[in-house]
Amino acid sequence: MDSHVLDALVTGFEPLIDALDLPDPDDRHVLAAAIRCGADAIVTYNLKDFPDDTLSTYGIEAIHPDSFVVSQLDLAPSVVLTAVKQTRARLKNPPRLPEEYLGCLDEQGLTQTVGGLRCSIQLI
Repeated sequence: MDSHVLDALVTGFEPLIDALDLPDPDDRHVLAAAIRCGADAIVTYNLKDFPDDTLSTYGIEAIHPDSFVVSQLDLAPSVVLTAVKQTRARLKNPPRLPEEYLGCLDEQGLTQTVGGLRCSIQLI
């Protein structure tokens, strides 16, 4: 990922970890990195371990991946459709037809995303 997203690697967050309190202490490094880089959100399936009352202190919210992708689809549909098409095209073992790919996304809990993509299936 570092070669594709040049600022993806967050450093210098380690001193923040011990001062953070989350339901699962093993998740504190995620919040520390988000604070350090000035993130607005943590995109995670694990919403229960990132409570709003704790995250709001730092101006951060936890967002389910399905909600995140749907919001991106609303903001920039062509960008999302291009990314989805490229991602699907990289699947080689086995390759996936658009409908099969949407089925995989649905199985991963991205049901709203699938609904949003279905109307543009010919583009993915």
